[in-house]
Amino acid sequence: MKILHVETGRHLYGGPQQVIYLISALAERGHESILVCPPASGIDKAARLASIRVQNLFCAGDLDLPFAYRLTQYIQALKPDLVHCHSRRGADVLGGLAASFADVPAVVSRRVDNAEMRLMAALRYRPFRKIIAISETIARVLREHGVDEERIEVIRSAVDTEALSRKPDCGRIRADFGVPEDACVIAAAGQLIPRKGHRYLLQAVADLRHKYPQVRLIIFGEGYLNQQLRAQAASLGLGDIVQFAGFRDDLDEFTGCIDIFAHPALAEGLGVAALKAAAAAVPVVGFDAGGLPEAVIDGQTGFLVPPEDTDALRHAIEALIEDASLRIRMGAAGQERMQNDFSIVTMADKHVALYESVLNG
Repeated sequence: MKILHVETGRHLYGGPQQVIYLISALAERGHESILVCPPASGIDKAARLASIRVQNLFCAGDLDLPFAYRLTQYIQALKPDLVHCHSRRGADVLGGLAASFADVPAVVSRRVDNAEMRLMAALRYRPFRKIIAISETIARVLREHGVDEERIEVIRSAVDTEALSRKPDCGRIRADFGVPEDACVIAAAGQLIPRKGHRYLLQAVADLRHKYPQVRLIIFGEGYLNQQLRAQAASLGLGDIVQFAGFRDDLDEFTGCIDIFAHPALAEGLGVAALKAAAAAVPVVGFDAGGLPEAVIDGQTGFLVPPEDTDALRHAIEALIEDASLRIRMGAAGQERMQNDFSIVTMADKHVALYESVLNG
């Protein structure tokens, strides 16, 4: 098969990383893939490093009709068997239109669980033969907004379980971050935006710091709440135990050095960051919201607590600080689950089966 993938996101967040995983796995199975993405974007660089064929087309968003025109022309010239649109910004609405104009069947991946008007959902997904939801939570949202059940396919995101299971040199890495050897390191990774819930995590850690002076918190990510969260940390007296480490494209290489991964998101499609932590044998604590219950099994691979409940979040983190053996058991259980159910092999095989079903009618 020849598949044209369209990903218009600017940064190499979880969604674009999934596209790289998928295209690389498809190549191993003998399928040809071409990636359309903006020039100088995060996925552009990553794809070229992975020897993926790339076509750069700038996209300014859902109203960029010239992008749709250029993409239509490219699809007509390339003649792929299938178009797979991945991102929401421009790629789904305009990508679907372009595939329709070029008379090529198309599918789209949906990675967010936020609601939208039924009319908008009908227009957005009309050009696509299948809508791939990365979690049952997203599939439910699609059904509730009028998308036909037979057009929805759940294929969960994957993680590179082999790479994440390798144990890094934690002594060197902790030294790089200025973290003492005996520290209990809590980490969070995600955009610094309201729905990621960092404000609740900062309050929970503030309530723990005097009882557990060995605790350190590292927050990875960037976003418009950066200064606001830094100010909150300062007001809570956390300046000496919290680091805002920014976006790190090498985070996978040292995730295994974290003791507890916190993911207090209030809305989440699935939670790839939580999946990666589990694959690295790190227990996860988060809110019981969105698709996170599909990423974390409460009481087995981590703890899920009621959304916005700072006290419950604190108690869950405290239980793991107190009991190193519990951290080890939960981490091992999470890693085994990722290897069995969230591998790139499993994700890619399901996509191939879906593509074949679309092309075979």
